[in-house]
Amino acid sequence: MTGLVLIQLGTPDRPTYGGLFPYLRQFLSDPRVIEVPRAIWLPLLYLRILPFRSGASAEKYRRIWDAKTGSPLLHYTLRQTELLQAHFPNNPVRFGMIVGNPPLQNTIKEMVDSGVDKLIALPMFPQYSATSFASATDSLFKALTKVRRVPAVRVVPPYYDRPGYLDALEAVVRDDLAKLPWEPEHFVISFHGIPQKYAQRGDPYATHVVRTTQALVKRMGWARNRWTQTYQSRFGRSEWLKPYTDDVLTDLAKKGVKRVYVALPGFTADCLETLDEIGNESREIFEHAGGEHLKSGTCLNDHPKWIEGMARILRDEGHGWL
Repeated sequence: MTGLVLIQLGTPDRPTYGGLFPYLRQFLSDPRVIEVPRAIWLPLLYLRILPFRSGASAEKYRRIWDAKTGSPLLHYTLRQTELLQAHFPNNPVRFGMIVGNPPLQNTIKEMVDSGVDKLIALPMFPQYSATSFASATDSLFKALTKVRRVPAVRVVPPYYDRPGYLDALEAVVRDDLAKLPWEPEHFVISFHGIPQKYAQRGDPYATHVVRTTQALVKRMGWARNRWTQTYQSRFGRSEWLKPYTDDVLTDLAKKGVKRVYVALPGFTADCLETLDEIGNESREIFEHAGGEHLKSGTCLNDHPKWIEGMARILRDEGHGWL
């Protein structure tokens, strides 16, 4: 039996200090995420970062936490899994988290125990970065070391330029723009950033980002002077890929641009980085610099085109198995 598993980053169980401390501890202990010698990084993590960042992050998560559905990332990952199951009624579709619950290891064990002997894994990261995509595959193969009967495995490669992904991305952006009561003067296309030194060491992330951006603007018909591709979510003091989203927004506002739409192609589900970082913090920065309206783009979430897109990608990769 062939099983399908979505691999997502993860989310804290609750928006509190106690919920964020173990989540951040696991996330920031991943050597794929922080490429610093452990002897240097771990004391800094435990003595300075976790005690202070856990409380600050909890406050941010409370701003996006839904009273009924909780974490947006978990809610939409559940929805994606449920809707995708309808496309594959004869194959179990599950999801697991790299960080937090449900752990990918538990998901894999349950699938193998249920009779899955062929597994197709879909990392929920369209563009490859060692910090995300490789972390997902690390978690998958580590989980497989815990089961006696290891299934045959296929991992969907990065799909930054696949039609199923781009069709969904275009549909989401067009839906957003159709609902706006105002016309954007400029489009910012914001992706999660990574340290420049990671790219210099061979990470192809920036190349994949450019390919996605080029495909999106071509489909949307945006003139070159009306869009800017940026990077967000910088952590620490080192130089990350540029330009930084907030710097671009500030410059646009100072140049007299009043209305901006921020597309978020790299995020397959709403999360802290989209709803709060862009939707609240970046919007405030833009307004403080003189801007008037900033719309944080909707992520792919449970849009019908994205469910169809995932099904299309999985069928392509599952040839002979599905």
